Amino acid sequence: MNQSNTQITQGVHHVGLTIPSLAQTLSFFEDVLGFKKVGEKPDYPAAFISDGTTMLTLWQTKPKGDVTSFDRHQNIGLHHLALSVTSKKVLHDLHALLINTPDVTIEFAPEASGSAGVEHMMCLIPGGPRVEFRAEAE
Repeated sequence: MNQSNTQITQGVHHVGLTIPSLAQTLSFFEDVLGFKKVGEKPDYPAAFISDGTTMLTLWQTKPKGDVTSFDRHQNIGLHHLALSVTSKKVLHDLHALLINTPDVTIEFAPEASGSAGVEHMMCLIPGGPRVEFRAEAE
């Protein structure tokens, strides 16, 4: 298909997350992380949010029975969403905030990621998606 040595893609435009409660997950992104709503589709229902760099689409499920949460050992699909933060201090401050944020489960606190001076943490946010926050070496 691509016979030349040029890139076909140009980065991630957006990531879509399916969640059980649009209001709950939207509140987390807006109130805790400072994302702004840039669009919505109320009849779906869906909201489009951005931190100024990354856009996310939050799609609410319409369950007809029991909903199965993602199990990283058993399911195919998005393993986690990784968001960059500006510094290790911001990462540690965010960890302290998320410890006391309702419906957030910390999977692991900030720790080294590899040997390049990067730190990261992982949590489950309201609605269930796994989100990694990472600070690059300073």
